[in-house]
Amino acid sequence: MMSLSNTHLPRPEYPRPDWQRTDWLNLNGEWAFGFDTDNRGVADQWFQCATDTLDTRALADTVASDLFNRTITVPFSWASPLSGIGENTKGIGWYRRAVQWDSQAEDARLFLRFGAVDYHCTVWVNEIAVGSHIGGYGTFELEVTGAWKRNQDNLIVIRVEDQDEEHQTRGKQGYGEIRGMWQTVWLEARPQQYVDHVQFITELDGRIVVKGVIQAATAVEATLHFDFSSGAVDGTASGTQAGAPYSAAAETRSVSHTVKLVLTEGMQFFSTEFQVDNPLLWSPESPHLYEGTITLEAAGRNTQGDRIETYFGIRTVGTFQQEGLKSRWITLNDKPIFLNGTLDQSFHPTGFFTYPTDGEMHDEIYRLKRLGLNFVRIHIKPEEPRKLYWADKLGMLVMEDMPCFWGTPDEQSTNAYKPEALETIQRDWNHPSIISWVIFNESWGLLHKIDDGTGKPVSTYLPETQAWVKEVYEWAKVLDPTRLIEDNSPCRYDHVKSDLNTWHFYLNGYQLVRDHIETAASSTYPGSTWNYIDGHQQSDAPLMNSECGAVWGIDGSAGDSDLGWQYRYMLNEFRRHENICGFIFTEFKDVVNEFNGYYRIDDTEKDFGYGGFCEGMSLRDLHQPDFIVIDAPPCTTVTGGQSVSVPIAISSFADTYHGQSMQLSWELWYDHLGVKTIAAQGILPISWNQYGTTVLAPLSMYMPEFDAVAVLAVELKDPSQASCNAVARNFITFDVRSETKQGLFALEGQWLQSAPASFSEQQWEYAWQALQGSKVNGSGAKGGFFEYEIDISSLTAGNPFGDLDLFFEAGSKILLSKDQQQIDNPHSTDLSYMHGRKADPGMNVNSYYMTDEHKHPSTFHVYIDGTLVDQRQLADDPADSQGVLSWHYQTNDRLLDEAGSYGYLQHIRIPSRLAPAIIARGSFRLRLEVPANLPDGSGGLCLYGRNAGRYPIDILVRYI
Repeated sequence: MMSLSNTHLPRPEYPRPDWQRTDWLNLNGEWAFGFDTDNRGVADQWFQCATDTLDTRALADTVASDLFNRTITVPFSWASPLSGIGENTKGIGWYRRAVQWDSQAEDARLFLRFGAVDYHCTVWVNEIAVGSHIGGYGTFELEVTGAWKRNQDNLIVIRVEDQDEEHQTRGKQGYGEIRGMWQTVWLEARPQQYVDHVQFITELDGRIVVKGVIQAATAVEATLHFDFSSGAVDGTASGTQAGAPYSAAAETRSVSHTVKLVLTEGMQFFSTEFQVDNPLLWSPESPHLYEGTITLEAAGRNTQGDRIETYFGIRTVGTFQQEGLKSRWITLNDKPIFLNGTLDQSFHPTGFFTYPTDGEMHDEIYRLKRLGLNFVRIHIKPEEPRKLYWADKLGMLVMEDMPCFWGTPDEQSTNAYKPEALETIQRDWNHPSIISWVIFNESWGLLHKIDDGTGKPVSTYLPETQAWVKEVYEWAKVLDPTRLIEDNSPCRYDHVKSDLNTWHFYLNGYQLVRDHIETAASSTYPGSTWNYIDGHQQSDAPLMNSECGAVWGIDGSAGDSDLGWQYRYMLNEFRRHENICGFIFTEFKDVVNEFNGYYRIDDTEKDFGYGGFCEGMSLRDLHQPDFIVIDAPPCTTVTGGQSVSVPIAISSFADTYHGQSMQLSWELWYDHLGVKTIAAQGILPISWNQYGTTVLAPLSMYMPEFDAVAVLAVELKDPSQASCNAVARNFITFDVRSETKQGLFALEGQWLQSAPASFSEQQWEYAWQALQGSKVNGSGAKGGFFEYEIDISSLTAGNPFGDLDLFFEAGSKILLSKDQQQIDNPHSTDLSYMHGRKADPGMNVNSYYMTDEHKHPSTFHVYIDGTLVDQRQLADDPADSQGVLSWHYQTNDRLLDEAGSYGYLQHIRIPSRLAPAIIARGSFRLRLEVPANLPDGSGGLCLYGRNAGRYPIDILVRYI
């Protein structure tokens, strides 16, 4: 018998902090492993050995040495890198491990517990079949007391059949597969009488109802103790350096409760209740938990009690009908709440859907909080209990999906659904963070292929399937009436019955998004058939978005491109409608073939660029319960000196400032060749009195007289605070166009046109134009240059003694895979999709890497008439919402052309020693060159014209 060493234990922490015992053994680590497909005959022999009544130990050991010919690291899917296997093999896998362990009590009952195993699992202990389980996500346990040998080696063998994807409730999208054991495995000891599980049902007045199940080996009298204290609000986790955003509550409040029971042999239910005086409520802002123990003490001499560490949070979830609204608002603790949320695929590039460490789960919730979000939708799978624990501890509302299945809703699939959903709801009941269950997603597994009469199959949501989904909704509602239940999170407008009227959309383009959200808001009222299927009608259920963004709203997906531009105006449109109660942005982090997260897949940050418009602004400002709505496009073309009126509204989903006087501070400013210039400003007092949306008087202002990107930045402030800090910020921009140059001479279009005069000379390995000819790119390992002949004779006439200055916008230029392919093969047609799990983020036709922590510097030299006059370092090749003009002049909302890209303003003073010859000749030759093989890894050069980047200029020459 082989015993495996375990010098480094992955995921050593107890996997269920909401239901924890102390007498346990973690079985994560190295196991012997083999695929049935590699050794089918040998596997059959082992199966026969394990079920034969004869003495087959010698044969079993011989067979085992052939079958278990690999080593796997549990608890990671055998498809994931961290498993040590890393093969996406379907079929059957075998696990084997020798374990020696004894419990602390001699008469304890022993259980082998599994966090989750995909999909059909059969277990033997010492060649005795101890049980099996079907389902890919549910926690389950098998009692092994009778098979276990105390203080001896025990052989555990597990056969896992990874069921075919047509029927399996697998539910993910190919980012990485859960195959085999993919959550923690452990042994646990319990006394003869133990508490199986409990459910806490809390009321805001402190009334706590507890319903539970006790398992008793014999009839006996027992006492059940509940001991809890509140205020344990912290964010510490082993293995993490992230600090806790909360301090402990100032007051600790304790509660104790005792129940006398008469137990009979077997399983029995109990119900009790107790009162918490002056209860501290759980919410994202103050996630108070009552943490403590449940102890079951049975009568009799030397009888060990069962002690479980657990917790509960006091909070309620519901809906509220505001006078004047046709649909309800979502409420938390009887108060309206706006759900600022994101879709979380819960994917890790090395562990797939198993996080390498507990600390990383803590840090994910911490990073959600850092963005100002209060809500997350766990997509297409139940979450690991440890991550839900951190959502409870740090304060993050959760919408948890049930596992969906692929294929058609045949009998096998529908029969498998409820047991797995029941396991999820029972396991996760006591997490106060969970406020909603999603039964199905986007009609996955609900559609039949029906001939449309032309011989073509059409996906159809049949009436009998709709009836079944309605039945499942009602079943879940009876099972858990304390949470919001959604029948189907729809992208096909096909609700049947739901507590939430949610919908998905993936669109790009301001007017398209605005019109779409307007339709959703105006079409939501009792009796409406919008978003419902086949005659089903809306109730007054709250309206919210449950998936949104631009990732699939652009042909072939948005690739790796700027999110910030669309994100801001989309959220602005949500908050314009007071009957929309929240949104879920796709998605929290990049995954392997979608690059649309707030963070990169490696957890590094992206820069949305908002601080470049409004000082101090970040994503948090768009996620405030109190919000400033600017009812205008993200950028508008105006003429110099034009009078502009901007509609403004406020949206409130918290009573923090109700009854107070607030201030709306605003300013119109522009960057005048590197100098921030205020064109207009003002302060507007606001009476902040109610929930919902309130329209204010519009802001009026005059635009600058000359070409500029003007920014209207607004801040909501609390004047009662000494610092008068901003509560929320927002902005819009204007492209001001004028014939007035104020002493600046613009060589309009000359350096970006294709005529010979445009490029006196250029030399690059790769060179191309973008943004309708308003931008030119040069890149390649060998370096290169752009060179222009600039005529200044009209500037210097009558004044031969002035100084010459140059202004232009430039950035570095990295060569993406799609750039190279489009140049080498302009007729390529394979650039639009994401190419699966091993996608190259630079291969999508719409990609232009969004600004993030990874910089791409470049160095260029400036030559005037062949003389080196300057050397400049370009920090990056950025693309975010600061690339106003690169967004404003996109010609196709469904196809991006280097959208959001911009550079850095360059100011070059031409040396006075060169001026006499230049002025005498009336022109000079400008050469911008990137040398080859510089140590900083220079990545090329791009130059921006009037309708690209963030400065509305071509090459400007100033003569003073």
